[in-house]
Amino acid sequence: MKIRNLLLIACCLAGPVVKAQEKWDLRRCVDYALENNISVRQADLQARFSELTLKQGRAQQLPSLNINGNTAMQFGLNDNPTTGILENARFFSVGLQAQSQVTLFNWFSRVNTNKANELTLEADIEQTKKVQNDIALNVAVGYLQILLAREQVKIAENTSEQTKAQLERTRKLVDAGQLPELNAVQLEAQLARDSANIVAGLASVQSFELQLKALLNLDAAAPFEVSTPPVELIPIKSLAELQPETVYASALANLPQQKVNEIRIRAAVKSMQAAKAGMYPSIGAFGSLGTNYVNTKIPVYGPGPLTETGALVTIGGTQYAVQAPGRILLSETGMPLGRQFRNNFGQNIGLALSIPILNGRANRTAWERAKLNVTNLELTKEQGDMQLKQDIYKAYVDATSALQQYNANKKAVTANETAYEFAQKRYDQGLLSTYDLLNTQITLQSARNQMVLTQYDYVFKMKLLEFYRGQGLSL
Repeated sequence: MKIRNLLLIACCLAGPVVKAQEKWDLRRCVDYALENNISVRQADLQARFSELTLKQGRAQQLPSLNINGNTAMQFGLNDNPTTGILENARFFSVGLQAQSQVTLFNWFSRVNTNKANELTLEADIEQTKKVQNDIALNVAVGYLQILLAREQVKIAENTSEQTKAQLERTRKLVDAGQLPELNAVQLEAQLARDSANIVAGLASVQSFELQLKALLNLDAAAPFEVSTPPVELIPIKSLAELQPETVYASALANLPQQKVNEIRIRAAVKSMQAAKAGMYPSIGAFGSLGTNYVNTKIPVYGPGPLTETGALVTIGGTQYAVQAPGRILLSETGMPLGRQFRNNFGQNIGLALSIPILNGRANRTAWERAKLNVTNLELTKEQGDMQLKQDIYKAYVDATSALQQYNANKKAVTANETAYEFAQKRYDQGLLSTYDLLNTQITLQSARNQMVLTQYDYVFKMKLLEFYRGQGLSL
């Protein structure tokens, strides 16, 4: 029972370890980077900002409507909001207003502004794709660097194994008195150097893995191991399929950066048209509703006793004293809020004309700046297209050169392997010194490293051409 429990515990502990050691291929690395890389996320945020600007611009074409309210306690001499008369009294007031306005015609300024915002959003979306492509390319470079570093570690390990085997044979010959002790010492020194090369190679692998983690926005302490497909199995198009002119034509049509340049020019043209409209008159309509309430009290009078006026009037020969009707203050009352709101309700509607005459050349300068911006963007596009063509031709020349160097280095490796085999046989027969044997071995190791380096360089240059063609990245 105890053994079974121990096995269950071991399985539970091993589960996370196996998951943590799950290997990353290039596809997984690229997908993870596109989702988590900070530069990609920032580019996506910029596109969202542009989307909000577009929504706001479209909403500004609709009539505006605002409702305002105010309450106040007024003291001393103030205008009565309901009568407009100055009163030296204390009263509480409430006001409500609703205002609306709409632009009827402004020479399509807002229409062109919205079109420019729409194109800016489209350009920012393409810019996000461009950043994604750049990150994918950088991830592929980092991935290939790790594969190359691991291949170099394998070469160093194989060389170390050869040195160790040679040392064992030499030690036997030294112990038998057939070779001097110096031969064994020299091989031991070479074995130490081989071990140092392995350590340096492993450090390079770890360094490149940290760089790739940074691109993926992974924690530096997180477990991470890439899968290592054989470089010979990486699919590569032939150079005949990746001629520079064909790749350039495809790049102009498919690469996001070229689309970004084109769309930003169109957006700048619309912004220029909107800026030009600012120099012409605009017509708008407006309207408002409003009412007020004041809590002042109104006196209420009733009939009072008659009072003598001192005047006399003769009627039919008889004099009568003239009396005036009196009145008395019965009470003070305020008009209800609802009635005051109804009685004080007012409306207005009208048209507004705005004619820019002298405003410090603000509108004209904005128009002239917009024209210069269009020209600048056109130059940027022209420069970008020229740089793209140069990059593609350079990548093609580099790929051709890398292929030739790889083929030459492959022949060099074959020749050096043959030379090492002969050197080893002569060394075993005592016809070659240890120093000469080690030189032959070092030359072979250098040739192998150079062959692997040029092989991976060729693969990367070809993948770069495929990337320019718009085929994406695959290993």
